[in-house]
Amino acid sequence: MNLSHLFERSVQLYPDRPALAHGTASSTSYRQLHQQVRALAHWLRHDLALDPGDRVMLVMKNCPEYMALMLASWHAGLCVVPVNSKLHPNEIDYMLRDSGARVCVSQGATYESLQHVASAITNLHLVDIASDQYHEALRNPALAIGTDDDRDLAWLFYTSGTTGRPKGVMLSHANLVSAAMHFYSDVQSVDSDDVLMHVAPMSHGSGLYSIPYFIKGAMQLLPESGGLDEAELFALIAHYDNVSVFASPTIVQRLVHHARQYTPTSTGLRALLVGGAPFYIEDIKSAVQCFGPRILQMYGQGESPMTISALQANQVARAVADNDTAMLASVGFVQTAMHVMIVDSDNQPVPAGTPGEVIVRGPTVMGGYWNNADATGQTIVDGALRTGDIGLLDARGLLQLKDRSKDVIISGGSNIYPREVEEALLTHEAVEEVSVVGIPDPKWGESVVAFVVCCKGIVASEQELDALCIATIARFKRPKRYIFVQELPKNGTGKVLKRELQKNIASL
Repeated sequence: MNLSHLFERSVQLYPDRPALAHGTASSTSYRQLHQQVRALAHWLRHDLALDPGDRVMLVMKNCPEYMALMLASWHAGLCVVPVNSKLHPNEIDYMLRDSGARVCVSQGATYESLQHVASAITNLHLVDIASDQYHEALRNPALAIGTDDDRDLAWLFYTSGTTGRPKGVMLSHANLVSAAMHFYSDVQSVDSDDVLMHVAPMSHGSGLYSIPYFIKGAMQLLPESGGLDEAELFALIAHYDNVSVFASPTIVQRLVHHARQYTPTSTGLRALLVGGAPFYIEDIKSAVQCFGPRILQMYGQGESPMTISALQANQVARAVADNDTAMLASVGFVQTAMHVMIVDSDNQPVPAGTPGEVIVRGPTVMGGYWNNADATGQTIVDGALRTGDIGLLDARGLLQLKDRSKDVIISGGSNIYPREVEEALLTHEAVEEVSVVGIPDPKWGESVVAFVVCCKGIVASEQELDALCIATIARFKRPKRYIFVQELPKNGTGKVLKRELQKNIASL
């Protein structure tokens, strides 16, 4: 089923229900949003002369226009190219050229920064949502749905590119509809009284999670700040009921810190939907202690977004209550229609409980990388996604992730998984954040280095941290060096940039 038809269905079922809200201002109904979507679709296809399958790049903060343009692009038979507005214009320039996008819609300072880039690309329309051109587009006549083929490309998402040029992940309407169905079956139910608040970039997971919500006639809530402001978020939770928030573990840490400092109400919070980066045991416990049984976790990749495994809120809460560290250290149970195997370097299945590469099959797995047959052939093998993650399936069927294969440290011939060391260090009361990397070592091949961020007003010594590691993990896994820093480098979605840490070691 095409996403446009599912949105049309919601318009028929819930015409007067609120579809969009900007802060606490009056909401836009499904009927009103439908009018905007059809007018913008007409503008894209007729005024800008786009053809079915053309790409529309969205480079802006979270805002109601983002949702309207995303739906309008699908309505017009076009493909959305979501891009984080925090990226450098040079990075966006590459994505514009690689995707062949015909339209780039932006706003404010980001729009200004892209004018030089856009002027050098033939047949590219750069549009500011504050412009007369955009507001005139909303007055266009309605356009009928452009396509109903669920094999059409819907979402061309560029990977973060930490190991080279970003690659365009091709996700079809069928992929995204299946992801929504997995959300209902394996994450949480949704009905028309629910609200999804977008504080994480809609260019990533938050934008995709709008789909199961608009299918059910629920409301999308866009903060006026366009992103994460803790005080604003808690004020909105106090104003609305049944609010769920897609959040990276970094965002969850910030919310817990704010709640402990200011004790704001969280009565309207239904769930924090956590994904996008490792969620450490101590952080999970802190979040459940702060917000109660409202924390759930999903695991996936851009190539199969948030659809590989999950732990529902009641499972997380029970694991915290029972101190079930094996469940808390996992990324949950494999989702309903997905098949996960753990294989060795020869692509052969390994026994249960043995680490290996996580291989995934299922209806949410991408069709491949845009214009990159070589990368597709390396990642999709016999129809299965090679995730590059090292993990194991335990006796209960829980998927335990050890690390990215490229992050595994091999010291003295033994594999050391950074996450295991990070989990140990995070149990120290003074450690707020930590990231463990490997660096070349002439004797051992690689040695372990820990970058540590201490909590404000508390200090941890190297000796204390070393003693903690010796007491909790094998001696050979403990860091050979501790580097104390004010903050860890992260990308726009909160993932720690370990390559940047490794580059900086020589200068410290």
